[in-house]
Amino acid sequence: MIIFYDFPSKIVGGPWNPNTWKVRYTLNFKGIPYKTEWVEYTEIAGKCKEMGIPPSGTNPDGSPFYTLPSIYDTDAKVGVSESHRIAEYLDKAFPNTPKVIPKGTEALINVFVEKWDVNIQALWQFDIPATLKVIDHAPSNEYFYTTRSALFGQDLKTWAPTGPARDTALKELRDGMNVLDQWLLKSGGPFIMGNTPSFPDFVVGGFMKWTECVLGKNSAEWKDIASWNDGRWGQRVQRLEQYAKTD
Repeated sequence: MIIFYDFPSKIVGGPWNPNTWKVRYTLNFKGIPYKTEWVEYTEIAGKCKEMGIPPSGTNPDGSPFYTLPSIYDTDAKVGVSESHRIAEYLDKAFPNTPKVIPKGTEALINVFVEKWDVNIQALWQFDIPATLKVIDHAPSNEYFYTTRSALFGQDLKTWAPTGPARDTALKELRDGMNVLDQWLLKSGGPFIMGNTPSFPDFVVGGFMKWTECVLGKNSAEWKDIASWNDGRWGQRVQRLEQYAKTD
């Protein structure tokens, strides 16, 4: 059994974090039995240390950095953190399930993910401030506000653009996503590698889910983004709905 650690949300029936969505999609696509445990930001380090899950990185002061997504395989007694590493582990530990990182595609997937992160940077100023609205636990909300304000050098309570600045930010985002859309069209199928979803599709789906969740599916911004490139961004996340169930 896989224990999957995810962030709780005040959204009814809706996880929100883009990185944990990548793992949820992966688990559901593979059909691997799992149980979600919801962990607050303030509890992550303690839970990971308790379960022997390694840190996903290092803080600027050299201390270990613990974050989600993380999983614990109760059969193998192995803990893994960070979405890409988790996908690699699940491919190896469950060889009879569909691969999300097919052999020989590792380098190409890394290039796509790096390009994706660069081209959607304008999204941060919309989604990150809006995330405060879905974190219900007061200490976690304060943690997110303090750490992200410091990381991005912006006060999250005033960062979201309005008026002409909003229009400029949306144009920048649309220009970046136009480039990504042209890449994705070259697959010739509904998914990045053709007819079968893989980890890069879950990266796209995770960030689109985050945007839909925190901005709201009826928000002008989400409706704009979903409609871009003849509606293909909305279609891409919709195709993954069969893998979006929560336990």
